[in-house]
Amino acid sequence: MDESPEYIRYRQDSAVLAEIGRFLDPQVARLTVRLSGDLARAAAAAWDRDEEGEAGEETAEQARVRDRAASLALIGLAVSDRGVASGEEIVVDLDVTEVAAALLAAYDEDVISLESP
Repeated sequence: MDESPEYIRYRQDSAVLAEIGRFLDPQVARLTVRLSGDLARAAAAAWDRDEEGEAGEETAEQARVRDRAASLALIGLAVSDRGVASGEEIVVDLDVTEVAAALLAAYDEDVISLESP
């Protein structure tokens, strides 16, 4: 099936975006962030949880939700390994991809908007 000119451009744009990511990767590794204690404990619990069975065939929505759960678990691993209590919060260095995953989930769930400061 032939792609429309728009989708050919979108694929080219995607390739440029990937190259920007390659260029930025050595510049940005981890970010120091603060999480509430409750959120940090929930992330750590996601890391500690054993999932039974295999994913099997999934819809695009199911795959996205599973990917987000995996991102949460990776944040939980960081909290468990590197998190330091600071009052009621946990300070932890997160990989930039983990921060991005959390922000994308927040945008998608309308918890924050693109106009947020």
